[in-house]
Amino acid sequence: MDRISLGKKAEELAAAYLLEQGYRIIERNFRCSFGEMDIIAEDADVLVFVEVRSKQSSFFGLPQETVTWVKQQKLRRLAGYYLKIKTAGDKKCRFDVIGILFDQEKGIKSLELIKDAF
Repeated sequence: MDRISLGKKAEELAAAYLLEQGYRIIERNFRCSFGEMDIIAEDADVLVFVEVRSKQSSFFGLPQETVTWVKQQKLRRLAGYYLKIKTAGDKKCRFDVIGILFDQEKGIKSLELIKDAF
């Protein structure tokens, strides 16, 4: 599976998982000049910015470990912009990360949700 197809499949699985966990999806693939936010959702009264990461092998680490400090800063700027344009600056917010490891033969090997990841 190519990287783009893998990413789309991972985002679909992540959105379905979040719904099962009681989240309410507000937006998917929010784009602006700062970049893209995979999923924006609500978990009770908290606005959650969700980064979805996927890999086909854990040889070089787990997918969720690829959310580097630089990526975190980019997501923070993007979230700040989103809050400004949606006038939601008074909402409680957090960043969650979903890591999905695929098995070439069986599909999903693991899915991990890290709440309040950074």
